[in-house]
Amino acid sequence: MLVNLQAQNQSITYAGCLTQVCFVMIFSTLESFLLGVMAYDRYVAICHPLRYMVIMDTRFCGLLILVSLLVSIVDALLHSLMLLRLSFCTDLETLYLFCEVFQVIKVACSEILINNIILYFAVSILGVLPFFAIIFSYTQIVSSILRMPSAGGKYKAFSTCGSHISVVSLFYGTAFGSYISTTFTHSSKKTAVASMVYTMVTPMMNPFIYSLRNRDMKAALRSVIRGTTTFQ
Repeated sequence: MLVNLQAQNQSITYAGCLTQVCFVMIFSTLESFLLGVMAYDRYVAICHPLRYMVIMDTRFCGLLILVSLLVSIVDALLHSLMLLRLSFCTDLETLYLFCEVFQVIKVACSEILINNIILYFAVSILGVLPFFAIIFSYTQIVSSILRMPSAGGKYKAFSTCGSHISVVSLFYGTAFGSYISTTFTHSSKKTAVASMVYTMVTPMMNPFIYSLRNRDMKAALRSVIRGTTTFQ
Protein backbone atom coordinates (compact mmCIF):
# COMPACT_ATOMS: atom_id res chain seq x y z
CA MET A 1 0.00 0.00 0.00
CA LEU A 2 2.82 2.42 0.87
CA VAL A 3 4.57 1.68 -2.44
CA ASN A 4 1.33 2.30 -4.35
CA LEU A 5 0.79 5.62 -2.59
CA GLN A 6 4.37 6.76 -3.10
CA ALA A 7 4.67 5.75 -6.77
CA GLN A 8 1.01 6.45 -7.68
CA ASN A 9 1.04 3.05 -9.36
CA GLN A 10 -1.48 0.33 -8.55
CA SER A 11 0.23 -2.49 -10.44
CA ILE A 12 1.98 -5.47 -8.87
CA THR A 13 4.31 -8.09 -10.27
CA TYR A 14 3.34 -11.75 -10.62
CA ALA A 15 5.86 -12.82 -7.95
CA GLY A 16 4.74 -10.01 -5.67
CA CYS A 17 1.11 -11.04 -6.08
CA LEU A 18 1.83 -14.66 -5.16
CA THR A 19 3.87 -13.52 -2.16
CA GLN A 20 1.00 -11.31 -1.05
CA VAL A 21 -1.48 -14.18 -1.42
CA CYS A 22 0.73 -16.39 0.74
CA PHE A 23 1.14 -13.88 3.57
CA VAL A 24 -2.55 -12.87 3.57
CA MET A 25 -3.57 -16.52 3.91
CA ILE A 26 -1.00 -17.22 6.62
CA PHE A 27 -2.13 -14.37 8.84
CA SER A 28 -5.85 -14.79 8.15
CA THR A 29 -5.80 -18.51 8.97
CA LEU A 30 -3.53 -17.92 11.97
CA GLU A 31 -5.85 -15.28 13.42
CA SER A 32 -8.84 -17.59 12.94
CA PHE A 33 -7.05 -20.38 14.81
CA LEU A 34 -5.81 -18.08 17.57
CA LEU A 35 -9.32 -16.74 18.14
CA GLY A 36 -10.46 -20.33 18.57
CA VAL A 37 -7.60 -21.00 21.00
CA MET A 38 -8.49 -17.88 22.98
CA ALA A 39 -12.13 -19.00 23.15
CA TYR A 40 -10.98 -22.33 24.61
CA ASP A 41 -8.77 -20.44 27.09
CA ARG A 42 -11.78 -18.46 28.32
CA TYR A 43 -13.89 -21.62 28.44
CA VAL A 44 -11.35 -23.28 30.77
CA ALA A 45 -10.96 -20.11 32.87
CA ILE A 46 -14.71 -19.73 33.48
CA CYS A 47 -16.01 -23.31 33.42
CA HIS A 48 -13.00 -25.00 35.10
CA PRO A 49 -11.27 -22.22 37.09
CA LEU A 50 -9.64 -24.53 39.64
CA ARG A 51 -7.96 -26.59 36.90
CA TYR A 52 -6.99 -23.61 34.72
CA MET A 53 -3.29 -23.50 35.64
CA VAL A 54 -3.00 -27.25 35.13
CA ILE A 55 -4.76 -27.36 31.75
CA MET A 56 -3.45 -24.11 30.22
CA ASP A 57 0.17 -24.45 31.22
CA THR A 58 2.99 -22.80 29.26
CA ARG A 59 3.90 -25.92 27.29
CA PHE A 60 0.32 -26.56 26.16
CA CYS A 61 -0.20 -22.91 25.16
CA GLY A 62 3.05 -22.94 23.19
CA LEU A 63 1.98 -26.16 21.47
CA LEU A 64 -1.37 -24.65 20.45
CA ILE A 65 0.34 -21.58 18.97
CA LEU A 66 2.94 -23.69 17.16
CA VAL A 67 0.32 -26.00 15.63
CA SER A 68 -1.77 -23.01 14.55
CA LEU A 69 1.24 -21.41 12.88
CA LEU A 70 2.34 -24.60 11.12
CA VAL A 71 -1.16 -25.34 9.80
CA SER A 72 -1.47 -21.74 8.55
CA ILE A 73 1.89 -21.89 6.73
CA VAL A 74 1.19 -25.28 5.14
CA ASP A 75 -2.26 -24.14 3.99
CA ALA A 76 -0.92 -20.90 2.51
CA LEU A 77 1.94 -22.67 0.71
CA LEU A 78 -0.47 -25.24 -0.72
CA HIS A 79 -2.70 -22.59 -2.28
CA SER A 80 0.26 -20.54 -3.46
CA LEU A 81 1.77 -23.58 -5.20
CA MET A 82 -1.61 -24.40 -6.74
CA LEU A 83 -1.67 -20.90 -8.25
CA LEU A 84 1.62 -21.66 -10.01
CA ARG A 85 -0.12 -24.24 -12.21
CA LEU A 86 -2.51 -21.61 -13.57
CA SER A 87 -1.85 -19.40 -16.55
CA PHE A 88 -2.79 -15.72 -16.59
CA CYS A 89 -3.31 -13.16 -19.31
CA THR A 90 -1.55 -9.80 -19.19
CA ASP A 91 -2.85 -6.52 -17.73
CA LEU A 92 -5.39 -8.14 -15.40
CA GLU A 93 -7.40 -6.24 -12.80
CA THR A 94 -9.03 -7.41 -9.58
CA LEU A 95 -11.73 -5.72 -7.53
CA TYR A 96 -9.72 -6.07 -4.32
CA LEU A 97 -7.03 -3.70 -3.08
CA PHE A 98 -4.67 -6.64 -2.68
CA CYS A 99 -4.01 -10.07 -4.20
CA GLU A 100 -6.55 -12.33 -2.56
CA VAL A 101 -6.63 -15.98 -3.57
CA PHE A 102 -10.33 -16.02 -4.55
CA GLN A 103 -9.88 -13.00 -6.82
CA VAL A 104 -6.62 -14.30 -8.35
CA ILE A 105 -8.28 -17.60 -9.26
CA LYS A 106 -11.19 -15.75 -10.89
CA VAL A 107 -8.94 -13.93 -13.37
CA ALA A 108 -6.97 -17.04 -14.40
CA CYS A 109 -7.10 -18.01 -18.06
CA SER A 110 -6.88 -21.78 -17.45
CA GLU A 111 -8.96 -24.48 -15.75
CA ILE A 112 -9.58 -23.62 -12.08
CA LEU A 113 -11.77 -26.53 -10.94
CA ILE A 114 -9.06 -28.25 -8.88
CA ASN A 115 -8.05 -24.94 -7.29
CA ASN A 116 -11.64 -24.19 -6.30
CA ILE A 117 -12.18 -27.67 -4.84
CA ILE A 118 -9.05 -27.47 -2.69
CA LEU A 119 -9.76 -23.86 -1.71
CA TYR A 120 -13.35 -24.43 -0.58
CA PHE A 121 -12.39 -27.64 1.22
CA ALA A 122 -9.62 -25.82 3.11
CA VAL A 123 -11.88 -22.88 3.97
CA SER A 124 -14.63 -25.19 5.21
CA ILE A 125 -12.16 -27.00 7.50
CA LEU A 126 -9.70 -24.32 8.60
CA GLY A 127 -12.13 -21.40 8.64
CA VAL A 128 -15.43 -22.86 9.78
CA LEU A 129 -13.96 -25.28 12.34
CA PRO A 130 -12.44 -22.56 14.58
CA PHE A 131 -15.65 -20.53 14.23
CA PHE A 132 -17.81 -23.42 15.46
CA ALA A 133 -15.27 -24.06 18.22
CA ILE A 134 -15.79 -20.47 19.34
CA ILE A 135 -19.58 -20.88 19.23
CA PHE A 136 -19.38 -24.10 21.27
CA SER A 137 -17.04 -22.52 23.83
CA TYR A 138 -19.29 -19.54 24.38
CA THR A 139 -22.36 -21.74 24.61
CA GLN A 140 -20.72 -23.50 27.54
CA ILE A 141 -19.48 -20.19 28.96
CA VAL A 142 -22.93 -18.56 28.89
CA SER A 143 -24.47 -21.66 30.46
CA SER A 144 -21.88 -21.55 33.24
CA ILE A 145 -22.31 -17.81 33.82
CA LEU A 146 -26.09 -18.09 34.13
CA ARG A 147 -25.62 -20.62 36.93
CA MET A 148 -23.46 -18.22 38.95
CA PRO A 149 -25.28 -16.98 42.07
CA SER A 150 -23.64 -13.54 42.41
CA ALA A 151 -24.06 -10.60 40.04
CA GLY A 152 -20.42 -9.62 40.62
CA GLY A 153 -19.20 -13.00 39.41
CA LYS A 154 -21.35 -12.76 36.30
CA TYR A 155 -20.03 -9.27 35.52
CA LYS A 156 -16.42 -10.36 36.00
CA ALA A 157 -16.93 -13.36 33.71
CA PHE A 158 -18.57 -11.27 30.99
CA SER A 159 -15.84 -8.63 31.23
CA THR A 160 -13.23 -11.35 30.75
CA CYS A 161 -14.84 -12.30 27.43
CA GLY A 162 -15.78 -8.81 26.25
CA SER A 163 -12.64 -7.94 24.32
CA HIS A 164 -12.44 -11.37 22.70
CA ILE A 165 -16.08 -11.26 21.58
CA SER A 166 -15.49 -7.81 20.07
CA VAL A 167 -12.48 -9.02 18.05
CA VAL A 168 -14.31 -12.18 16.93
CA SER A 169 -17.28 -10.12 15.75
CA LEU A 170 -15.03 -7.65 13.97
CA PHE A 171 -12.89 -10.32 12.28
CA TYR A 172 -15.60 -12.71 11.13
CA GLY A 173 -18.11 -9.94 10.44
CA THR A 174 -15.81 -8.02 8.09
CA ALA A 175 -14.49 -11.24 6.50
CA PHE A 176 -17.96 -12.58 5.74
CA GLY A 177 -19.13 -9.14 4.65
CA SER A 178 -16.18 -8.85 2.30
CA TYR A 179 -16.93 -12.13 0.55
CA ILE A 180 -20.69 -11.53 0.48
CA SER A 181 -20.16 -8.13 -1.11
CA THR A 182 -18.07 -9.66 -3.90
CA THR A 183 -20.67 -12.37 -4.46
CA PHE A 184 -23.77 -10.18 -4.73
CA THR A 185 -22.32 -6.95 -6.09
CA HIS A 186 -20.05 -6.05 -8.98
CA SER A 187 -19.31 -2.56 -7.68
CA SER A 188 -15.54 -2.10 -7.49
CA LYS A 189 -15.98 0.72 -4.95
CA LYS A 190 -17.99 -1.40 -2.49
CA THR A 191 -15.62 -4.31 -2.90
CA ALA A 192 -12.61 -2.08 -2.30
CA VAL A 193 -14.17 -0.67 0.88
CA ALA A 194 -14.99 -4.17 2.15
CA SER A 195 -11.46 -5.41 1.50
CA MET A 196 -9.97 -2.34 3.21
CA VAL A 197 -12.05 -2.97 6.35
CA TYR A 198 -11.07 -6.64 6.39
CA THR A 199 -7.33 -6.14 5.87
CA MET A 200 -6.60 -2.78 7.52
CA VAL A 201 -9.30 -1.67 9.96
CA THR A 202 -9.61 -5.02 11.78
CA PRO A 203 -5.86 -5.43 12.57
CA MET A 204 -5.65 -1.77 13.63
CA MET A 205 -8.59 -2.17 16.01
CA ASN A 206 -7.30 -5.35 17.69
CA PRO A 207 -4.66 -3.75 19.99
CA PHE A 208 -7.04 -0.90 20.79
CA ILE A 209 -9.83 -3.30 21.84
CA TYR A 210 -7.57 -5.48 23.98
CA SER A 211 -5.81 -2.53 25.63
CA LEU A 212 -9.14 -1.03 26.79
CA ARG A 213 -9.05 -3.58 29.62
CA ASN A 214 -6.09 -1.62 31.00
CA ARG A 215 -7.11 1.01 33.56
CA ASP A 216 -4.59 3.57 32.28
CA MET A 217 -5.94 3.21 28.74
CA LYS A 218 -9.49 3.70 30.01
CA ALA A 219 -8.46 6.83 31.88
CA ALA A 220 -6.64 8.20 28.82
CA LEU A 221 -9.68 7.52 26.62
CA ARG A 222 -11.95 9.35 29.06
CA SER A 223 -9.52 12.31 29.03
CA VAL A 224 -9.55 12.42 25.22
CA ILE A 225 -13.36 12.29 25.14
CA ARG A 226 -13.56 15.12 27.69
CA GLY A 227 -10.97 17.12 25.76
CA THR A 228 -8.35 17.09 28.50
CA THR A 229 -4.93 15.47 28.61
CA THR A 230 -2.72 15.05 31.69
CA PHE A 231 1.02 14.42 31.41
CA GLN A 232 3.12 13.16 34.32
